[in-house]
Amino acid sequence: MAVKKDQTLAEAVDLAREAAESIAEPGAVGDHLGMTMDDERLATHSFACTTPAYRGWRWAVVVTRVARSRKVTICETNLLPGPDALLAPEWVPYVQRLQPGDVGPGDVLPYTEDDENLEPGFEATGEEDVDQMAQWELGLGRARVLSAEGRDTAAQRWYDGDHGPHAEVAEKSREMCLTCGYYLPLAGALRVMFGVCANAWSPSDGKVVSRDHGCGAHSESDVRQSDRASVAAPVVDDLAVDVLG
Repeated sequence: MAVKKDQTLAEAVDLAREAAESIAEPGAVGDHLGMTMDDERLATHSFACTTPAYRGWRWAVVVTRVARSRKVTICETNLLPGPDALLAPEWVPYVQRLQPGDVGPGDVLPYTEDDENLEPGFEATGEEDVDQMAQWELGLGRARVLSAEGRDTAAQRWYDGDHGPHAEVAEKSREMCLTCGYYLPLAGALRVMFGVCANAWSPSDGKVVSRDHGCGAHSESDVRQSDRASVAAPVVDDLAVDVLG
C-alpha cells in the first residue's frame, strides 16, 4: 500500500541539506534528487554526492514529524550507494581468499575440519596398500592422511604442472626421469607415477616429477657429436694447360 505524500516533510529540503552538510566535506552535497516516503510521517531526502571518489553515491537524510505537528525532525543522515555507484568487491572469507603459494613465513592456514582431501588415518579405504600406509602414518601421531580424492587431485596437479611430461623442458628432452639415476620414487600409491629429483644440476631438483618428465641433466645423457664431413684428397690435373696472353 502506497504511503500518502507528506507535504510538510517534502518542504523540509533546506533542513535536510543542512543535516547532510554537517557530516560531509565542504562542497560535497550536490543537487536535491528527490524525496521518498518510507512510512507515515517518515521520509528520506536524497542529495547527490559530488566527491569524485564516491561517484554514484547519494546523501540520504531521514526526516519525520509527530502527528498534528509541523515541526520536522532529523532522524539520521547517511551516505548510500546508488544504482551505478562504485562499490568495493564482495567480501570473500579469509580461508577462501588464499591460493596455493600465498602462505609465507609466519602465516598460518585456518584449520579445515571437513577437508575433502583428508580422512582419518585409521579409516579403511578398501585398498590394502593404502590402508596399511594409513595405519603406519597414524602410528606416527598423524590424525589425518590423504583421502583417495586428495591423492588424485594432487597427482593431476603435479602431472599437469611444470614438472610433468608436457612442460617445455620435458618435451625437448631425449630421456625420461624414470631411467635417470637421480630419480627417487615416492612411497605409497603415488610411487607408480611420481618421484623426487635429486640432481643439483636439474631445474627440477628437490621437486616432485612424473616418471615421464625429463630434462637435459639426465644421468645417462651425453652430447651426440655429429660425424665429421669427409673431404677428398686434392687432385692435380697434369693435362691442364694455362694459356698466358
